Amino acid sequence: MCMADTFLKLDHVKKYFGGVKALKGVSLEVKCGEIHCLAGENGCGKSTLIKVISGAHNATEGEIYIEGKRIDKLTPIDSIRMGIQVIYQDFAVFPNLSVAENIAMNHALMTGAKKMKWKEARELALHAMEQIGAHMDPDILVERLSVANKQMVAICRAIINDAKLLILDEPTTALTANEVEKLNIIIRNLKEKGMAIVIVNHKLDEIYRIADRLTILRNGENVATGMIEEFDRARFVKCLTGHEVADDIYRPEYFEEEIVKVENLTKKGAFENVNFTLRKGDVLGITGLLGSGRGEIGDALFGLAPAETGTITLNGKKIEIRSVQDAMKYKIGYVPEDRLTQGLFMDRSICQNTVAASIGRYMEKTGLDHKKMKEVTWQWIKTIGCAASSSEAMMRTLSGGNAQKMVIAKWLNTEPSLLILNGPTVGVDVGSKADIHTILHELAKKGIGIMIISDDLNELIHNCNKLIIMKNGQTSGIIETGDMSEAELTGLLNSGM
Repeated sequence: MCMADTFLKLDHVKKYFGGVKALKGVSLEVKCGEIHCLAGENGCGKSTLIKVISGAHNATEGEIYIEGKRIDKLTPIDSIRMGIQVIYQDFAVFPNLSVAENIAMNHALMTGAKKMKWKEARELALHAMEQIGAHMDPDILVERLSVANKQMVAICRAIINDAKLLILDEPTTALTANEVEKLNIIIRNLKEKGMAIVIVNHKLDEIYRIADRLTILRNGENVATGMIEEFDRARFVKCLTGHEVADDIYRPEYFEEEIVKVENLTKKGAFENVNFTLRKGDVLGITGLLGSGRGEIGDALFGLAPAETGTITLNGKKIEIRSVQDAMKYKIGYVPEDRLTQGLFMDRSICQNTVAASIGRYMEKTGLDHKKMKEVTWQWIKTIGCAASSSEAMMRTLSGGNAQKMVIAKWLNTEPSLLILNGPTVGVDVGSKADIHTILHELAKKGIGIMIISDDLNELIHNCNKLIIMKNGQTSGIIETGDMSEAELTGLLNSGM
């Protein structure tokens, strides 16, 4: 492992892209045998900093030291040879190759091998998996693995290349709570072996469970560094955003007005006898472990995988939902968990995305009313607080938080009676997260039914006044959250209900 107490030291590193100052003098020290979390909102400079450390970008100014030695120029191959391994959000694995081939690939490249030695690759893979406690068939194709196991493959590949510094970029974004804890165990084991670890994350509850030290970036500068116990939630949020963000628990006033009533909703193999009533002002949360049936309820109500029996009453009228077209006809909107592939057209404009679910209202005899479409989109950009320069900008130019706001805007433009949100703030920074929650509260108060499907327990407690816990397709019934703590909710989630 590391040959010095401090593996990496950056001293006033700057990186400019033309006139854009991505890094404005960042200093960072990562010690061997520590877990150092790097936090910051989208656009703060985290990705640029990682690319400087990995050699993908050359620093404009500043000094870089690795194991006490000043490095004047760092290339990607130099970085790897010095023991730096980066695992990005997409893991950079080859889906059409086996687990063993993926794990041994970089080793083969580093040793200059001309061809893959299958027996050696298999042995390397088994040895790496044993080191981190992973259990996978080395011969299975990576495309058949879960997200968590693909991540394990990437970690195995890193450690067989004698990694001394492991950088994980948003490693928990697509993981369940149980998978996050398993990952944390692996990371702690690597730390105990003396590896320096940097985790890019902005979820304070996850950071508290794993980090030794924390550095927060904002606008290309590091605004705070210290031991994790030096940061309470208020300080963390203020350093991250530059201002205080309200963290109030949503508890609406009581209304009699019933928006949605679901009775004995059943889909064999997914869930059965689901019952709930959603009134004006309510925000209903649905949670449960992976495979519990939580997501399938949303799919059924939006017609993606319709329920087989049961009744749905919307605004006093019984309705049948057999397809997405039925759901949209009854003004039900659905914000999917994966906004990149299911919620947005990334290579289309913000305007085209905003009107996608309501395109019919802009049709005229001569074609689409583009002027009206742009006006409506710009109004939504302002209303929902999206940081966009133009309605014609490509969707992929937006940060995760702003893109998520526009997914919500797309459905709000349909004037929904019920809005179902699956993982509404996954991969969203703290500031945008608070904005989205405020938007949902206001919608509920106006009489739009709001359902949040999530495994983020803190999000559910702070933003839902009613909660359903799913387990093996069975429901807990309605739970009034009241003053429930996250620990109490965790206990219910893991109990037999």
